[in-house]
Amino acid sequence: MPSWLLVALQFALIAALVVTTRPLGTLAANLIAIALLAAGSVVGIAALAANRPGNFNIRPELKPGARLVTRGIYRKVRHPMYLAVLLVMAAGVAADPSWWRSLLWLVLLAVLVAKLVREERYLSAAFAEYVDYAARTWRLFPGAY
Repeated sequence: MPSWLLVALQFALIAALVVTTRPLGTLAANLIAIALLAAGSVVGIAALAANRPGNFNIRPELKPGARLVTRGIYRKVRHPMYLAVLLVMAAGVAADPSWWRSLLWLVLLAVLVAKLVREERYLSAAFAEYVDYAARTWRLFPGAY
């Protein structure tokens, strides 16, 4: 699948989750959604703080002059921006749960995993130290994957 299609699917799924989220309901849903939103925001800000402007790419291909970032949150997880997206979108699902919105989130997860697998092939080819870095860090979910 071409990278542009993965990116288009990612943004379409995010848009579908955002526009179909109704206002928060129960107290439990509110608390879970707020916790997930806060966690996603912290992870996203930590990723931005550890990386330099211009090093990010929404496509899995590396930008010219890209550098491998292994400091900050990248010491624990290799793809914190994808994790941030998943946490924030999970907040929307928690706020307004349904089977089909959960399914959209799972499809988003699959798309992001496809992107990160491709991205890791590029990183391995570009940076000799990537294999060692990957061996000591979690791919997406610290403690699980």
